[in-house]
Amino acid sequence: MTTVARRLGDAPAPESLDPAERMSVDELRDLQLQRLQWTLRHAYANVPHYTRAFDAHSVHPDDCRELSDIAKFPTTNKADLRDNYPFGMFAVPQDQVRRIHASSGTTGRPTVVGYTAKDIDDWAGLIARSIRAAGGRPGHKIHNAYGYGLFTGGLGAHYGIEKLGATAIPVSGGMTPRQVQLITDFAPDVIMLTPSYMLTLLDEFARQGIDPTSTSLKVGIFGAEPWTEQMRSEIEERMDMHAVDIYGLSEVMGPGVSQECVETKDGLHIWEDHFLPEVVDPLEADGRGRALPDGEEGELLFTSLTKEALPIIRYRTRDLTTLLPGTARPSMRRMAKITGRSDDMIILRGVNVFPTQIEEIVLRTPGFAPHFQLELTTQGRMDALSVRVEARADTPAQRRETAAAELVRAVKESVGVSVACEVVDPDTLERSVGKLQRLLDRRER
Repeated sequence: MTTVARRLGDAPAPESLDPAERMSVDELRDLQLQRLQWTLRHAYANVPHYTRAFDAHSVHPDDCRELSDIAKFPTTNKADLRDNYPFGMFAVPQDQVRRIHASSGTTGRPTVVGYTAKDIDDWAGLIARSIRAAGGRPGHKIHNAYGYGLFTGGLGAHYGIEKLGATAIPVSGGMTPRQVQLITDFAPDVIMLTPSYMLTLLDEFARQGIDPTSTSLKVGIFGAEPWTEQMRSEIEERMDMHAVDIYGLSEVMGPGVSQECVETKDGLHIWEDHFLPEVVDPLEADGRGRALPDGEEGELLFTSLTKEALPIIRYRTRDLTTLLPGTARPSMRRMAKITGRSDDMIILRGVNVFPTQIEEIVLRTPGFAPHFQLELTTQGRMDALSVRVEARADTPAQRRETAAAELVRAVKESVGVSVACEVVDPDTLERSVGKLQRLLDRRER
């Protein structure tokens, strides 16, 4: 949109980038190898889990002589962190840990992560780099609607905002009408939150009779859940601002592992001076994982390269993506938008189905709002999938029926499965200030 580009201004000049962002590929690979060898030694010497795991796979840190040797080492998964709850994965004494975060713990024990003072400073620097890549600048006001507390999003973004030299507005999540008021009154330049909650805020702007394009916002930085190009288009058109992607997860660091650059919006550049990415066959990732070449989709693994308190080796993110060459940051590889998760995949009558596939169809179907939920049930001996989706407020009843039929047909043609579709009134489905629960599994076990 020309109006968006005009409001944002020019992309950052190359001289404003970090030295690591200006490295050649050879310089970056040399740095990665040095840091990888240190990380493997640090983990093996100080984390009993990694001592046992490496020994069980007959591999030693000294066996890493080039970056491809990472494939010799075992993967790490969320269960490993939970089995060592709370602090068994820490590689430094407790008196060196300056902060502890944890996952929500909705299934089983939460995963606990720790940070030394250097870890926190590195993290803040990477968030600052990410915000700058998204279009944020020193002096900007940034409305931070990620949740504060044990969740890494709020405080992670907060420290990065301040590191950049911007002004943090620490709103956190919830109190949706007040969020709209503060955006209107405080005139922030940038907003950081989940994409599903941005859609909730857009609904609130409409309820209050405020034109969202009249706000001061120039950039939205969205993460913590998968979202599609159709959702990006809707947010940009309704808000008249850039919508860019940020990626991270607590076990690897938090937000700021990779960032989409506003000048290209073609995938997230991984900050490879701090993280080594791999893509592997998700069906074979429980042991060492079969590496897939760049350009082929599979499960994303990360190895931290600089973390002191909690080094992580080949962590299985469960996110499905593809590694691509760098563009806006040529030496740093990109990861394509997350298409789904290997553990969120629905196998429906032999067909692999991801919620993001359904989302793309919902967002391009006239008459539908971008709020939907999938429900898995058992009908007889077969699994059945139904889509509950909200109609837009101005959609007449006849159009609702037509839209439902269009969605059912589109899912059958593009995904290859038959689904039911229930169109519900606006504001019927539960909203979320964090990660939106897209799938309800009500199958008989």
